[in-house]
Amino acid sequence: MQMLTYKIVTFGCQMNLADSGILSAILESRGFKGVESEKEADLIILNTCSVRQKAEERVFGRLGELSALKRDNPDKKLAVVGCMAQRLGQSLLDRAPYVDFVLGTDRLFDLPQYIGEQNGAPLIHTEFGHENIDIDLPARDSKCSAFVTISRGCDNFCTYCIVPYVRGRERSYPVSDLVQQVRSLVEDGVLEVTFLGQNVNSYRDGERDFSDLLRTVAEETGIKRIRFMTSHPKDLSDRLIDTIAAVPEMMPHLHLPLQSGSERILKKMGRVYTYSHYRNLVRRLREAVGEISLTTDLIVGFPSETEDEFRMTLDAVREIGFDSAFMFRYSVREGTAAAQYNDDVSETGKIRRLTELISLQKNISFEKNQCEIGREHSVLVDGVSRRDESVLKGKTGGNKTLLFKADKKYIGTIQQVKVTAADSWTLHGELLG
Repeated sequence: MQMLTYKIVTFGCQMNLADSGILSAILESRGFKGVESEKEADLIILNTCSVRQKAEERVFGRLGELSALKRDNPDKKLAVVGCMAQRLGQSLLDRAPYVDFVLGTDRLFDLPQYIGEQNGAPLIHTEFGHENIDIDLPARDSKCSAFVTISRGCDNFCTYCIVPYVRGRERSYPVSDLVQQVRSLVEDGVLEVTFLGQNVNSYRDGERDFSDLLRTVAEETGIKRIRFMTSHPKDLSDRLIDTIAAVPEMMPHLHLPLQSGSERILKKMGRVYTYSHYRNLVRRLREAVGEISLTTDLIVGFPSETEDEFRMTLDAVREIGFDSAFMFRYSVREGTAAAQYNDDVSETGKIRRLTELISLQKNISFEKNQCEIGREHSVLVDGVSRRDESVLKGKTGGNKTLLFKADKKYIGTIQQVKVTAADSWTLHGELLG
């Protein structure tokens, strides 16, 4: 195989980042070499997201830029893989006919094989049930942290969400395989793993559930820190809350999507819980774990959402006091149940609501972070600041970014850092002796 260099560009969530890490490891094992730019790559791979229309338009924008490289060098190969490839299939080629490979979520790891089989015509593979993954291949996030995918697919079918249609039905990996993967990562210097799944807390391997997995990994691998995302409120059991509280390796952070403060809208979204139930979960979490950091997802402008129902979301955000949030205005996703609803909230109204929500959450995040000043945190140092290489960055147990000046020798270690200042997004501190 003459093609030796590759570049992966990842769009979307941590699951996509993990998939890119696995694909990179597979390519490296086949003799490929990663390069920094698309221009010098023989193979360019866009690993895509399909959650929102904007995400897909970003991919098409990048494809338009890459088409010039393809014209200058017809031997350069261009692959679109993942969720957007799964959703669009042939229609993606109708808009970008210069793409060589369109591989869905169950087929992207077979890319090296397809390269050898291609005879000049574009290849499209979006069939489910053909997943082929060597689970022992690591998906590194940094020198000292890694993503571990514990399950794939989703069985929830929220009315606005395309994920079950592009990721397939939910399936979990065996506990024994996941324990071995974490062991291998620990032997290679990893201190923290983040377990990933569309809904991690519905994980099940026979009689063993997600709590069993967390306890087994903590007891049998030597890993120092464990995180996970994303959780669905309907599956956040008392047993899981007790596990988070009892296992020292569990970090005090939970990403728990709320989506809306209106119980009518939650029902129309197919979320299968009420705001009252969600609020009780938060109360139990804070009673059990104490200073747990809570983050969430929120959508405004869902079909038929009234101004009063939007205000319910604002009230919920004030009442719960999230540390941070991912906030979006609703956009129609073709193929979902909600695509049949009348998208009756104007774009102007959606933008106004989103702007107000972002402003509120920014103020709450600022207030939360001001309370961190003077506190000491155990920080996993994972790199340097993008703005100043003399400043190190790391994550607190609550998953907040903390910047401090120190020697680069501390990268890849866990250090005690005292917070001295904070804004809405970042903590600043000083290394303790």
